[in-house]
Amino acid sequence: MMERKVKLRVVNPNITCILCKGYLIDATTITECLHTFCRSCIVKYLEENNTCPTCGIVIHQSHPMNYISHDRTMQDIVYKLVPNLQEKELKRQKDFYKKNGIAFPNGDVNEEDKKNIEKSSSDKEEDKDHHKSDEQVNVCLECDGNQLKLLKRKYLRLSAHATISHLKKFVALKIFNNLDRYKDVDILCNEELLGKDHMLKFIMATRWRVKDGPLLLHYRQRLEI
Repeated sequence: MMERKVKLRVVNPNITCILCKGYLIDATTITECLHTFCRSCIVKYLEENNTCPTCGIVIHQSHPMNYISHDRTMQDIVYKLVPNLQEKELKRQKDFYKKNGIAFPNGDVNEEDKKNIEKSSSDKEEDKDHHKSDEQVNVCLECDGNQLKLLKRKYLRLSAHATISHLKKFVALKIFNNLDRYKDVDILCNEELLGKDHMLKFIMATRWRVKDGPLLLHYRQRLEI
């Protein structure tokens, strides 16, 4: 059976963001309706709105950012379909850090990163830890108020792709000795409540302005609304 080639313009509507009209970067999906956008685009949009830009469904009346989720599968598809997009995005990120005087979390791209990018471009499957060569972020977790006890280990070094959900689960395990209680924990940056699927990479670029030192986040017991 002969393979049928599909032109990129045919699938473009399925791999582009309707907010910026570009290819999806850090693909993020609304869990209520499964529409996908660039993470920076949807987060900025939801700062002023609580509905889906595509279908208009109300995501959540007061905390819509808690109902968006990083879509790694979609992002992998986009990078595989669009030639050189991953390399260009990596360069754009490095230029952004340099322009704003912020040290790139993991410095220059090492040989292992280059191999991973080449493998992704040639449709080869990775058979090792996807996060081994990720950018790294230093985090300091401080308690906000006296509702919860202090962490014995408040300084962490994590993948830049780690999310607030990971931190919530870490705090729940250390404070309550119960992973399931992560929903009782809020994580904040500069007194702003962070959505569970915010990645540390995104927070560093958009919420944290200190050039030196770790990313300072606060944890507290979730406020009932």
